[in-house]
Amino acid sequence: MELDDSYFMQKAYEQAELAFEMDEVPVGAVVVIDQRIIARAHNLTERLKDVTAHAEMQAITAAAHFLNGKYLKGCTLYVTLEPCVMCMGALYWSQLDRVVFGASDLKRGFAFQGVQAHPKTKIQGGVLAEDSGALMERFFKNKR
Repeated sequence: MELDDSYFMQKAYEQAELAFEMDEVPVGAVVVIDQRIIARAHNLTERLKDVTAHAEMQAITAAAHFLNGKYLKGCTLYVTLEPCVMCMGALYWSQLDRVVFGASDLKRGFAFQGVQAHPKTKIQGGVLAEDSGALMERFFKNKR
């Protein structure tokens, strides 16, 4: 059975829910190769006291360890929020085949900031965007 982008984004969303429960900004990510999830991650910036501990960064590291290599060719990253400039830089170097994100980030997202993905990386946004955006809104509403 061929699994689709919605299926894998749902798995990333489940990671975002874990972050929400931990009082972390609710962003979740999974890395997939050949229809198999090889890495699951969510934001850990508060817990690790590390501004670089975004979901994407955690997922890249886990996937690289799984594959025993620094490049993630043949992989797709699913992430619930459009990657920031830092994360897109790391994604650029990891040479993923695809980056699929949920909600757009009109303040800190890579596209708004004018950052380009690796020329061989395909970008797709808007997968489960409403759910991901609503979780972010709920998180920040609780903070106010």
